[in-house]
Amino acid sequence: MKNKIISALYQREIFSRINIHFAQFISHFPSANDPDIFLAAALVSRATENGDICLDLNDNAETIILKQENGHDALICPKINRWVETLSVSPATGKPGEKRPLILDSQNRLYLFRYWEYEKILTDLILKRVHDHITDLDFPRLRRSLGTHFPKDSGEPIDWQKIAAVTAMLKKFSVITGGPGTGKTFMITKILVLLLEQVSGGALKICLAAPTGKAAARLQESIRRTKQSLNCDDKLKEAIPTEVKTIHRMLKPKPASPYFHYNAENPLSADIVVIDEASMVDLALMSKLVQAVPKNARLVLVGDKDQLASVEAGSVLGDICDRNNLHGVSDDLRRKILELTDDDMNAIVKGSRPEPGLQDCIVVLQKSHRFAVGSGIGRLSRAVNRGEADEALMVLEDAPDKTIALYEMGPAEEFFDTMAKKIIDGYRAYLESEDPAAALESFNRFKIVCALRMGPFGVRSLNKLAEQVLEQQGLIHLDTVHTNPWYKGRPILITRNDYNLGLFNGDIGITLPNPDAKTRELSVFFSAGDGEIKRFAIHRLPEHETVFAMTVHKSQGSEFDEVVLILPNKDYPVLTRELVYTGLTRSKNKFSVWATRSILRNTIKRKIERTSGLREALWK
Repeated sequence: MKNKIISALYQREIFSRINIHFAQFISHFPSANDPDIFLAAALVSRATENGDICLDLNDNAETIILKQENGHDALICPKINRWVETLSVSPATGKPGEKRPLILDSQNRLYLFRYWEYEKILTDLILKRVHDHITDLDFPRLRRSLGTHFPKDSGEPIDWQKIAAVTAMLKKFSVITGGPGTGKTFMITKILVLLLEQVSGGALKICLAAPTGKAAARLQESIRRTKQSLNCDDKLKEAIPTEVKTIHRMLKPKPASPYFHYNAENPLSADIVVIDEASMVDLALMSKLVQAVPKNARLVLVGDKDQLASVEAGSVLGDICDRNNLHGVSDDLRRKILELTDDDMNAIVKGSRPEPGLQDCIVVLQKSHRFAVGSGIGRLSRAVNRGEADEALMVLEDAPDKTIALYEMGPAEEFFDTMAKKIIDGYRAYLESEDPAAALESFNRFKIVCALRMGPFGVRSLNKLAEQVLEQQGLIHLDTVHTNPWYKGRPILITRNDYNLGLFNGDIGITLPNPDAKTRELSVFFSAGDGEIKRFAIHRLPEHETVFAMTVHKSQGSEFDEVVLILPNKDYPVLTRELVYTGLTRSKNKFSVWATRSILRNTIKRKIERTSGLREALWK
């Protein structure tokens, strides 16, 4: 590839420096010095950076990458037949099962080897678990336990929480998914007590984990709270563990390497592994996690398949659930559910496959206990999820309960003036509090979430705006002379886990004077999740940032009374219905979105489309 073209590709940000370096590395293979191969290597490297598992050559063939101008030639992807033939004879490219830097499969999907391997291993292990049957269940005892912990609800034809519990008991691999307020986290405690009752409260090795420290802390608090309400003796309650780790901490990373202490050769010591907020887990981590789960242990994934996918490559939970498609269950599972619960699935679930399969391992919880059927947030979330943009706009403009609203995005100056009032109203109460616990509770009632970090409608701009207007109101006092970022009331978001301090990525703290100290020296206070407050000196904190506003991605796993979602006034590929759905469902009571109608309409119509072979391999 000519240096002039490479320079143009980099200057125009078509490819990153890493993409170009990788493509040049591939081009150094014998007989691989071909523009078509350079282009394929750069594109697949860029694809994985953007969250795809692989590059679909069919979709990219004949695409114009660089127009002919300024003295350089045009750069156009070749026709598919030529491209595939060129790659197939290159020593840099192998078929599935071969160990080459690039892997080209029969569907013309091009992978980096490590991502093909992650996908292949994950597929094989999931399917093996799907077809391995648990044979040592005491059905009469399980039926009694289900009757105790899931008493009949006459208002619903099927108790989907009970069906989810049955599935987790019957299967070595199961997925419990559903929208906000459907009881996903609550279900984890119920599953654990059912398992413990199978062994009469005896020893059971239980591993509980989540992708982030904040998600782990929320699951820990949920289990601690839920197990106190269980209808069982105290000894059984005590046997339910409350310790929840991050996935990385559970697997124990090896220093300065991408590998973990627990792996296929050295699996976890566990009878059941439960992963909460599984939608946030990327392909590489999910593959390594599943490898570390013992063959005879149960693996339960819990999460909302419709939320934003992981920041890294893959949309794993969505692929596993075959998102947007509905599947029946096998006749075998129907009979077992009827035997255990008296629930006749034939009357409710349409369609079936003759043989047990992955469809039997996935349960979608359908009843929201947070949003009433006719609530504005509930109606809006369903419309967004279905991609019904016109319906969503109609719901926003005609919400009878006034819990949702659309504010038309105008010029930046007008937006800032109107948003300033919202910021003052949303944050005044916590800033006027001297008590750390009260300040934290008040701060978490209101949150601004943004689609982007940069730009006039991004997180950085909104955080700067918040500081300016709150200082003008006398609610905070910035140190503009010494450029000291700290001030009374500064909210911060932890961005890196610190296991020694017990602070995790996603934790939010408030800066206040220590009420027990004689001096007015500032400390940062965090909720410990059990009603207690943790205090830390400023200099001890891990990496952090100001958090009047946060990205939708960072808000995952959190809940706020009121959420304000801000979309930019220009269209970007990152604007998808999953982003709106995730931001919307962070709200418990009130939600507003600031956007132009055209941008919001386009956003709701656009789905996350991450290229991979995982869904096809699992559901073929």
